[in-house]
Amino acid sequence: MDNFLNLWHDTGLYNIEPGQALMMLVGLLLIFLAIKKGFEPLLLLPIGFGAILSNIPVAGIADTGGILYYMYWGIKSGIFPLLIFMGVGALTDFAPLLANPKTLLLGAAAQFGIFTTLLGALALNAVPGLSFSLSDAAAIAIIGGADGPTAIYVASRLAPDLLGAIAVAAYSYMALVPLIQPPIMRLLTTHEERCMPMQQLREVSQTEKMLFPVMLLALCALLIPSAAPLVGMFCFGNLMRESGVVDRLTRTSQNELLNIITIFLGLTVGSKLSAESFLNWKTIGILILGMFAFAIGTAAGVLMAKLMNRFGAKINPLIGAAGVSAVPMAARVANKVGLEANPQNFLLMHAMGPNVAGVVGSAVAAGILLTIVGGN
Repeated sequence: MDNFLNLWHDTGLYNIEPGQALMMLVGLLLIFLAIKKGFEPLLLLPIGFGAILSNIPVAGIADTGGILYYMYWGIKSGIFPLLIFMGVGALTDFAPLLANPKTLLLGAAAQFGIFTTLLGALALNAVPGLSFSLSDAAAIAIIGGADGPTAIYVASRLAPDLLGAIAVAAYSYMALVPLIQPPIMRLLTTHEERCMPMQQLREVSQTEKMLFPVMLLALCALLIPSAAPLVGMFCFGNLMRESGVVDRLTRTSQNELLNIITIFLGLTVGSKLSAESFLNWKTIGILILGMFAFAIGTAAGVLMAKLMNRFGAKINPLIGAAGVSAVPMAARVANKVGLEANPQNFLLMHAMGPNVAGVVGSAVAAGILLTIVGGN
């Protein structure tokens, strides 16, 4: 009889706690959204599954010695974000941005959410039970760039204890771009603005494409060296793509390497959805601030486009929402909302300009935060 009792005491049913059961349901919800709704399955499916694994009682999959514990080193060290930036650079075509340089301003405007949220995080210190230092606030604010790798990189250096919650918030909001952005875009634009056509982009030469990452890295090294790791890996990946002489390396960066890192990163981000580390007021505050940052960044991009139109820019304001660096999700959403208003209005390539500008903008914003806050 004692053997049966010991066996029962070792089961998951006996040891499971309400918080673990709740977080496993959250993991199942993320998997449902990935499979049934198609919301960025490359992100949500591994994150959801990682959440389930980390909340299995007794198994210790995310505890010291577990597989997810060792995978997490890639996030904590900052290696995964940098390798992802290299892969994203190898996938990125800067032609839309180079063909219409004005859209760089939209990517810059969308970073407004980062610095607004920094102040918001500090303001939350007035709430009993919440206490965010300047470093914590800076790490939380970077969520507004809608760039998971950048958020992880900054958090690993400024607020390692908040890394899990920040990573979960950043990647969750990136994956939920199709739900979060359209209402904001419709609220801030009229039907006529959403129907606004844009002229076909000019053709960009291969020389321009090759020179751009080199010049971008040079400017970064001269002005904001703290952003050089992110921008440097991004530019390296892009130069491999545009040079045309290292196709094997480019394909590896775009496919095998990026896919492997995405699997590891998704599972380890999901592992931070454990009940013990996630169900607390500080994490809830981070999630609220992250949503606020993302909404402000989306709105700032749209409003900047409307402001530029006052000066004769002739830009569909919807593409301003793509200034957040969720590539290429935000650009697809801008195109989708535009097609709903006008079935003949294809905005995807136009939206890719501010979208890739947002990637650079979030990395630059990260460098500024690391320089100002990290130096204190």
